[in-house]
Amino acid sequence: MAHAENEIQINKPVQEVYAFLANGLNNPKWRPGVVSIELASGTAGALDALYKQVLSGPGGRRIAGDYVITAAVPDQTLSFAVVAGPARPTGGYYMERVGAGTKLKFVLDYEPKGLAKLMGPMIQKTMDAGVGQLIVLKEVLEHGV
Repeated sequence: MAHAENEIQINKPVQEVYAFLANGLNNPKWRPGVVSIELASGTAGALDALYKQVLSGPGGRRIAGDYVITAAVPDQTLSFAVVAGPARPTGGYYMERVGAGTKLKFVLDYEPKGLAKLMGPMIQKTMDAGVGQLIVLKEVLEHGV
């Protein structure tokens, strides 16, 4: 199983961090691989909300990365499952109030099956890069970059 996680301290209130992450339309602001995204069904950031997402894949090829919100506990947990695309990880954002700021952990898990097992190292590298983007999220939230 592929697993990646990263944790960061963001100098913004937990409510603001949660609200930003819950609105999937913010993804292109901090995840450079997101080409486009739209809310396909449900309420933004709510349980069962479905986001249709196009990602930049290997060689610049566009790939689907649609996901659904699987848990939404305001100011604490926001979990999702990727439901379209070549790799379909599950993941979550876990928040904790620390003073006036937020400790944020981003976790991704993926159980490759069939031929995807052969792509294990590439999948792990992609997941590590994904959770590594928390530094960009921090910059966007703290400085509006």
